[in-house]
Amino acid sequence: MALDLTSTTTLRNGVKMPWLGLGVYKAREGTEVINAVKAALNTGYRSIDTAALYENEEGVGRAIKESGIPREEIFLTTKVWNTDQGYDTTLKAFNESRRKLGVDYIDLYLIHWPVKEKFIDTWKALETLYREGQVRAIGVSNFQIHHIEELKKHSDLLPMVNQVEYHPLLTQKELLQYCKQEGIQLEAWSPLMRGNNLDHPTLTALAEKHGKTPAQIILRWDLQHGVVTIPKSVREHRIKENADIFDFELSPAEMDQIDAMNQNHRFGQHPDHFKF
Repeated sequence: MALDLTSTTTLRNGVKMPWLGLGVYKAREGTEVINAVKAALNTGYRSIDTAALYENEEGVGRAIKESGIPREEIFLTTKVWNTDQGYDTTLKAFNESRRKLGVDYIDLYLIHWPVKEKFIDTWKALETLYREGQVRAIGVSNFQIHHIEELKKHSDLLPMVNQVEYHPLLTQKELLQYCKQEGIQLEAWSPLMRGNNLDHPTLTALAEKHGKTPAQIILRWDLQHGVVTIPKSVREHRIKENADIFDFELSPAEMDQIDAMNQNHRFGQHPDHFKF
């Protein structure tokens, strides 16, 4: 299990990915995202997750460069947006993201959503980028089991990561088990439920017991389920707080208590009903 902020999981192709990273969704381009990324890197984070949709790739790239931390020590993720999906357009979008980030390669490139009738061609573009060495790992985001099964019909190369909405109100146990069986690393976006339900009695009781915050309890629960997590914050004290989860452990009974909070409730859109 993850022991500290530098601990990593090993993806199916041997690439090591940090268990905990910083998400920068809705972090404003410019000073806000630059300061957030720098704060995370100074705290010891080595994984940063952005996307073309977030419109802050330039700031992320600038922060990484100004941090002074060697590029090879940072695990950088970005994603191709829905309107850019398709083979040629994905390759073009990738080059644009790489230009904005100011890097020679991307560590993890994801298909942001499973756009029907496009995600197969998009995946083929990701395979090309991977085989050319322009990305170290490729994966998907918001894919359900049936989407991955469809990919399997057209490729021998399975996603290395599947980033999905995952939190105590949406435990997605079937998907988690499937990904483990297939050797796909599940990664949680919106792990803290966008700030909702942090006052749930189960979370507050466990927080009091362990001397932690409800958010820290959730992030620890993620890791103990073998799920990579990327909580988003632009506040330095919160970024540091989110990383302070390696000095305690939840018991099996406590893990079950949090699992029992599940309501199959989404704060984001359902992948099968997304208005592309």
